[in-house]
Amino acid sequence: MAYLAFAEHGAVFATPGAVRTAPEPARFSALEWSVVALAERDKLSSLREPGRMAVALGSLFGERRSTRLADPKLEALRRMAVLTWHHGYRVAQSAVRGFLAAGFTPDHYELLTGSIVAARVKRDRRNNR
Repeated sequence: MAYLAFAEHGAVFATPGAVRTAPEPARFSALEWSVVALAERDKLSSLREPGRMAVALGSLFGERRSTRLADPKLEALRRMAVLTWHHGYRVAQSAVRGFLAAGFTPDHYELLTGSIVAARVKRDRRNNR
């Protein structure tokens, strides 16, 4: 019986840790998509902290509805969605870094911006008829 020395012929055997699978495509949950949809109506001013005068007037005449979300990751998504709804692909790098720091990936950013820009184009075409 003959034996073949595989190592001499350059054969490589996969070890359990060496097997790589294709990365999962970026996805948003239904809750995250609803945050993106609701962000379409938010103004850019919703991204700023209210000043002292706004706080004083709010306490005098009643608080305005806050659009900020309690969950930091969802708030990062809302902020990026608001910026993208208003500016498209022209979003500051610092905003993108904040989005990524919240736990999203560059693929999530591409999915978000591609979806919003496509929806903006569709909306603009519909409004120009």
